[in-house]
Amino acid sequence: MWFFIVAVLLLIAGYFTYGKIVERIFVIDENRSTPAYTEQDGVDYIPMPTWKVFMIQLLDIAGIGPVFGPILGALYGPVALLWIVIGSIFAGGVHDFLSGMLSIRDKGKNIPEIVGDALGMPARQVVRVFSIILLVLVGVVFVLGPAKLLNELTKIDLNLLIIIIFIYYFLATILPIDKIIGMVYPFFGVLLLFMTFGIIGALFFRGYDILPNLDFAVNTNPNGKPIWPLLFITISCGALSGFHSTQSPLMARCIKNEKRGRLVFYGAMLAEGIIALIWATVGLSFYKTPDALNAVITAQTPSGVVYQASESLMGKLGGFFAILGVVVLPITSGDTAFRSTRLIIAEAFKLNQRKIPKRLLIAVPLFIVGFLISTQKFNVIWRYFGWANQTLATLVLWTGAIYLIRKKKFHWIASLPATFMTATTLAFILEEKIGFSLNPVLSGWIGVILALFALISFLIYNKFRYKDQRP
Repeated sequence: MWFFIVAVLLLIAGYFTYGKIVERIFVIDENRSTPAYTEQDGVDYIPMPTWKVFMIQLLDIAGIGPVFGPILGALYGPVALLWIVIGSIFAGGVHDFLSGMLSIRDKGKNIPEIVGDALGMPARQVVRVFSIILLVLVGVVFVLGPAKLLNELTKIDLNLLIIIIFIYYFLATILPIDKIIGMVYPFFGVLLLFMTFGIIGALFFRGYDILPNLDFAVNTNPNGKPIWPLLFITISCGALSGFHSTQSPLMARCIKNEKRGRLVFYGAMLAEGIIALIWATVGLSFYKTPDALNAVITAQTPSGVVYQASESLMGKLGGFFAILGVVVLPITSGDTAFRSTRLIIAEAFKLNQRKIPKRLLIAVPLFIVGFLISTQKFNVIWRYFGWANQTLATLVLWTGAIYLIRKKKFHWIASLPATFMTATTLAFILEEKIGFSLNPVLSGWIGVILALFALISFLIYNKFRYKDQRP
């Protein structure tokens, strides 16, 4: 129990310490007008109260990832908790803060345009393609996940639930952000808080042995899969997620003042880290062995774990609301995933989105593609999502590092996690069946060597290019 409490306290302390350091390095300007005012259009650019912006940001980024990812990560043992804490503070929080603040500084632009400004047109096009593919995968994954949970909870036909969720996503994609998203998210936030505190409270008070195994040196994965790089791809949204960089511009267009950036972007990431800690702890404590946890995951996907744990710990009624609290996470990320995709495509083709017909021009074919992908196997979609997600996070961290070095600021807060994730994503795709199926040891060495080469190239290139440039 003590380790869980310490981990939560470290995340909270990280917001007030390292988060403040990151903010000071970036240097906010509270007198600078934000895009919510300078670009106000009544559809996507709308000034909103800070509490609502924070809640929407948290629900946007905290999809099914900080629930399913940590449950899958629990198979590797308590080391999953370490990555959630360290990753959230030193990688995810930095990633989210920089992507949000850079968007604010650039008229609320989406992440492909921000990356393109830093790395050039080829990178812009790569990230456009990456972002669109990732967001469509996110949208599809965040249809199937909640649909399966609702199916288990209500016994309503799965295909009908998928159609209903797609209809909601479509409306949330084309309507002004304050009409559906801004109105229903506060209610969803209440369900999220109930789930978050209810599930961990029930685990404590029902007498479960909390985190009985704290041997961080032992890999408990029943299938013998290595901790690195797999754990760092599996636990994405609970520690570091490229998906977040696609969502931050949505709130960069609604935030009233730059001084709220640390709360909205860095703070929401650490709050998501707490959610991830809770579900990793459930996976490590509710089931007596990793094999028992793995059996449920294999038979029913992580949604089976959510259903079993919620109902057993909180009873029928409490479990019902706890599961609804989990359901709102992917739903409130799936809707904004499709919305972000619409905006990225609109920026790429310079299509003004003030009028509904032009929004429909993008949204209709987008949802047709999403529905077709949803007919594929969930596990295959999830694996591709995990790699694409962390690869995008890596590119965004490098973009943040380039921005900081151009401004003669301490770039290591971004370049070090970027280097680590470069090695991780390369090693993963080289050894996995969805990639090149190379020997794991060889893949690891290639990943590390190429990551170090990327860091050295970054330092040398930027030293000469920006040596005479003033901040």
